[in-house]
Amino acid sequence: MLSRDTRLRLQEILARVASDQPVSLSERIYIHKFADRNQTVATWLHRARREQQKLQPRDGIDQLLDALQLGSSEPDDHYCSEDDDLGEWFGGAPSWLGRS
Repeated sequence: MLSRDTRLRLQEILARVASDQPVSLSERIYIHKFADRNQTVATWLHRARREQQKLQPRDGIDQLLDALQLGSSEPDDHYCSEDDDLGEWFGGAPSWLGRS
């Protein structure tokens, strides 16, 4: 469970991410530390990145995926079978996503 101060700090940083304002490396590390351990924070981060992407021009299918909150929040996060190893590609998943 997050303390009130931690939650407010995380939400302030994520608001800057969503509005495409500068976020320091230490703040990004701070966010990812919590996102790796807390599914709620990971969802907040995913939404903030989607909001950030909405500021860029998108076509119809991207708008549909955004509305349904499907697809990746990372624009360059796609699997290329010729260049990527599938095991390595899935290896970056958060620890809470692993099999129990």
